[in-house]
Amino acid sequence: MNLIMKMLAVPATVLALWAVNAQAATNDEIAKRLEPVGQVCVQGKECKGMEVAASAGGGDAKTPDSVIAKHCNACHGTGLLGAPKVGDAAAWGERAKKEGGLDGLLAKAISGINAMPPKGTCADCSDADLKGAIQKMSGLK
Repeated sequence: MNLIMKMLAVPATVLALWAVNAQAATNDEIAKRLEPVGQVCVQGKECKGMEVAASAGGGDAKTPDSVIAKHCNACHGTGLLGAPKVGDAAAWGERAKKEGGLDGLLAKAISGINAMPPKGTCADCSDADLKGAIQKMSGLK
């Protein structure tokens, strides 16, 4: 019986030491874990760290190709959920005829249609950015 107690004592000791070590955390480590993951910035007020984020974003310059690559291609590249594919003039022409031409397609892109959310996930795209992307994908003028 004494041998069994010794055999059980070693793993119990190791487990206890591991638990104590796992609990040992400095105040700095705890504070780091409790830091917020983001912050809200108010226009016109100083917001630390946002200067880097603004310059990393590449500014407001959006080309039709960049909008399509970042926001449209996931669905329109494959025809997911009935989305007209990039370059499929017949499908885009049919959709344009149904929706009232290029301006009708733009209006649906802005408000969303079927499974496509408003502005197709490009919340910061202007109407001109969206129109350029639609023209590029559809071939419509």
